[in-house]
Amino acid sequence: MNDYARQERRLLADLLLREGPDAPTLCTGWTTRDLAAHLVIRDRRPDASAGMIVPALRSYGERVRLSKAALPYPDLIAEVRQPPVWSPVSNPLTDGLANTMEFFIHHEDVRRAAPAWEPRPLPAGHQAALWRNVKLTSRMALRRFGVAAEVIADGFPPVRTGPSPLVRITGDAGELALFFSGRQGAARVRIDGDPAVAERLRTARLGF
Repeated sequence: MNDYARQERRLLADLLLREGPDAPTLCTGWTTRDLAAHLVIRDRRPDASAGMIVPALRSYGERVRLSKAALPYPDLIAEVRQPPVWSPVSNPLTDGLANTMEFFIHHEDVRRAAPAWEPRPLPAGHQAALWRNVKLTSRMALRRFGVAAEVIADGFPPVRTGPSPLVRITGDAGELALFFSGRQGAARVRIDGDPAVAERLRTARLGF
């Protein structure tokens, strides 16, 4: 099986080095340095990365992330590029499951914050790996907002929430991955159906 998580990690590390530490990203308020520090903490500090989920740990996690961000930038990117083998999310057993979506999205966070970007053509296997995640994230997001919808990507069975969809959301698997992670403004998808529901989805906080 192709290792799309490691491929995206390598491509993102290369791009972070080329862009430098102060380039913008789609993550509100974060530069490339901030994003790199987030990825390193996620790999290496489960105590601090828990702050992304547990509100009581959020300030602690942010302090740890800022401390890591103070590293010389090339050293920081070297840690992004090579996670430790003991990492709970990036060891050989968990890497594909935990990181295929994560690193694709963050790679696009850097790519699409720059001008004149275009979607990358992805091989069928990579699209399939992303679609497996989209099926879960789209259902969770749509049910959380109480929206009956159909999510359609070429080559895959559609996902439905509710028997009578109010909208149909169509795009490549990678574009839908970005849409349902909260990057609606940078995702090239089409929404057909009820205009009010479509507008609500385009402006909602769909990510986690």
